[in-house]
Amino acid sequence: MCRQVFGFRLAMIALATPTALVNANDGVPTRLVGAAVVVTFMTSYVLFRDWERFGPLLLRHPSLLAADTLFGSLLLIAAGPDSTLAYVSVCTPLLAGLVYGWRGAAVFASLQALLLLLIHAAQEDPAPGITESALLPGLCVIAGAVGSSLRNLMLRFGAATQALTTVQARLAVTEAVSAERARLAREMHDSVAKTLHGVALAADGLTTSANADRMDPALVRQQAALVARSARRAAAESRELLADLRRESDPSHATDVLVELAARTRDFSTRTGLTAVYRPTGAHAVPPVPPAVARQLLTIASEAMENAHRHAHPTRVDVSAGVHGDLLRISVHDDGRGLPPGTSLEQLRRAGHFGLVGMVERAASVGARIRIGRGGRPQGTEVRLELPLAALTTPTA
Repeated sequence: MCRQVFGFRLAMIALATPTALVNANDGVPTRLVGAAVVVTFMTSYVLFRDWERFGPLLLRHPSLLAADTLFGSLLLIAAGPDSTLAYVSVCTPLLAGLVYGWRGAAVFASLQALLLLLIHAAQEDPAPGITESALLPGLCVIAGAVGSSLRNLMLRFGAATQALTTVQARLAVTEAVSAERARLAREMHDSVAKTLHGVALAADGLTTSANADRMDPALVRQQAALVARSARRAAAESRELLADLRRESDPSHATDVLVELAARTRDFSTRTGLTAVYRPTGAHAVPPVPPAVARQLLTIASEAMENAHRHAHPTRVDVSAGVHGDLLRISVHDDGRGLPPGTSLEQLRRAGHFGLVGMVERAASVGARIRIGRGGRPQGTEVRLELPLAALTTPTA
């Protein structure tokens, strides 16, 4: 706003300068008017061009604006109050109201009005009337009030904007915390929590066998070994979870998803005794995947295999992955009994079954699309994950 005021002043000074120089007397008066033109024009130009740099100087030193007002009065005397330079006098109280508030506006409006009245009083031919003499001083008072009102309005708008920014920042922090809590909940549900549940079940079985009337030492040893293996697996999953979370902060550490998926398929088959076969598909090689994205993809595939083993009672699980067009496609299909008809994510959420819900959330977090159904086969369930290759260039947590 202040910059626009100085731009208007520049235009009015440029238009009124020829009249001021023509009306000035020869000799010293012409030199004074010329100096006043240079000072007022350059001051307005500098503040118009570099207000951010020189504006604070004007704010700290109101005397600079007072000196500029006196130089402008010399031009007004030479050019006359009827010239376009008279509008420059209105800019001074407007600028004072914007910069200094109502007190500054009152001081400079009074000063400028007094100068205008003196200039009108000094005119002899023709003598101005009362209405003509009071017009510009009245405009100066009005301009000062307008400048002060605009200043208050902008300050209130700035305070409201700052408050809105603060609220938005707090909401962003809250959303980030909620997203991180949901992510950690998915990580714990899909790894350590399930293994610890298995440990608890194995320990219950061991307790029952140990308290039996006729204890079977072989069965007790077998169950104790199962508890030990499950506990070691829970510890390994905890270490793996922490290591993966740390690797997510290093996007340059890319992951070969096909190699990792093949290893997880073999581990699943060995651990469960269920036939699980991995095969690569597609005609193109899979590009390296950022660790944050790879973790989500591999966790979805592992969760699909675990769900098939726990709920579908299949005899075989087929896992495939590869590039098809501009998509990275991962498929996990089992020949089990499939999902009950009419199953929805909301029903699973209300029932406390968060496996499929977590898989959908993970896919959405990396920009992938997930489909759960038969996949065109007569029985079983297929979990198909499709991720655009363009998403691999932007690591997503």
